[in-house]
Amino acid sequence: MRLVKYTSRRLLLLPVQLLVVSLIVFFLVRLMPGEPTFLYTGPFATMERVAEVRRQLSLDQPIYVQYAKYIERVVQGDFGLSLRTSQPVMTDIRQRLPATMELILLAVIFSVLIGVPLGVYTAIRNTGVINRIVFLYGMMAGALPDFWFALIAIFVFFYTFELLPGPIGRIGLMVSVPETITGMYFIDSILTGNLEALTSSVAHLVLPVVTLVFIYMPLVLKNAQSAMGDMLGSDFVTFARASGLSRLMQWRYALRNAMPPIITVTGILTWFLLGGAVLVETVFAWGGLGQYAVQSVVNADYAALQGVVLLSAVFTMIVFLLVDLAYFVVDPRIK
Repeated sequence: MRLVKYTSRRLLLLPVQLLVVSLIVFFLVRLMPGEPTFLYTGPFATMERVAEVRRQLSLDQPIYVQYAKYIERVVQGDFGLSLRTSQPVMTDIRQRLPATMELILLAVIFSVLIGVPLGVYTAIRNTGVINRIVFLYGMMAGALPDFWFALIAIFVFFYTFELLPGPIGRIGLMVSVPETITGMYFIDSILTGNLEALTSSVAHLVLPVVTLVFIYMPLVLKNAQSAMGDMLGSDFVTFARASGLSRLMQWRYALRNAMPPIITVTGILTWFLLGGAVLVETVFAWGGLGQYAVQSVVNADYAALQGVVLLSAVFTMIVFLLVDLAYFVVDPRIK
């Protein structure tokens, strides 16, 4: 019941938080240099045409009136029309969000599945060759730009050895897209039994996912190593050792208490990758939400940029809500 009450309180605060975010973003976006009407009408438009477009976009009205109309549309599920794509912003987001989520989820899953066991192992065996390799890898990966590693991976595995497909998007040019269920080609091809699309989508996922995992996994790895090392040196593990408990039981107690910081850094990584993967998306022509956000900034596309920021706010709140709920599972003191 305490878990349900806590979740309910957090969900009730969500509209208030989104209102504050929308207010800040709405006014900050309009401080950006550039006038969207000129981008929309073109460089040779007359002043009469520009004034007409300003009226159509309600940009000739006071800013508080513009905000009130914007909130009214958002409540109805209308985030406006993108000046760049001439489509509703929600349509653009529906098309691009699954591509980004596909990368994020796979990158986070593999970062946790590889990074946490490796960090725990190196904390337990704090000497040896593996520890030195992990240390060098953490230092090196933290210094490498993700787009540079992506370009090197393309050169090696696509251009040189021709083992993997090139940066042409999410699926092969001659392969039909699977029937849309979630929008993630990898999952949709499994659900529809489309083996050809599954093979192609997995092949195109390898390089971008490996790039993200290689560059960002050290965040999880080093945190797991540090948290596990602190727990192994704590008083309760020392007491467990003095009481004659097996090493496996000591490690189990230490890992249970090391989980909260690991969960926290996993949530931070998930949130960060929503925007942090934009360069990787650009290199692989992925067509995700990050690219869409950057193009919206470049083109002063107010509606699209506001929609992306609001979506990012919702995503962030959901991620950290799940992090908090995970604490209830791993930390009995919260109960």
